[in-house]
Amino acid sequence: MLTLFTNRYQEYTSAQGVPVRITLGAPRFRLSYQLKHSVRELAPRREYFSRPLPEFTTAYRADLDELGARWVAERLRQITEAEGDHRLVLLCFEDLSDPAQWCHRRIFAAWWKATTGDTVRELSPMAEQYEQGTLM
Repeated sequence: MLTLFTNRYQEYTSAQGVPVRITLGAPRFRLSYQLKHSVRELAPRREYFSRPLPEFTTAYRADLDELGARWVAERLRQITEAEGDHRLVLLCFEDLSDPAQWCHRRIFAAWWKATTGDTVRELSPMAEQYEQGTLM
């Protein structure tokens, strides 16, 4: 079993599941938890960040398509097996309580839902708006 969530580094709590880094860089601030796992393949390429959101999304989703849901699931299952917990929280930096912000973690969530049929819930304070479809 594999249950995925997304959140930002600063709002994650250990009760949510196993934290997993999906960013190119690690947090440069102190975390109140240990961040043992990273799936860098789920981080967008650095050059994508200079693109408008529609182009960013297209390029990032193409990378995810190239990896494929089977590969991603197997990689994430390795973490669940190592930790003995099926709940993984994919983490990055953006504060989605700011309406001007967007984040690749929600692009990943939309791709995962479209590819596998499984929902990836956002655990930040904006979670309700994501689930209602009013935000990406």
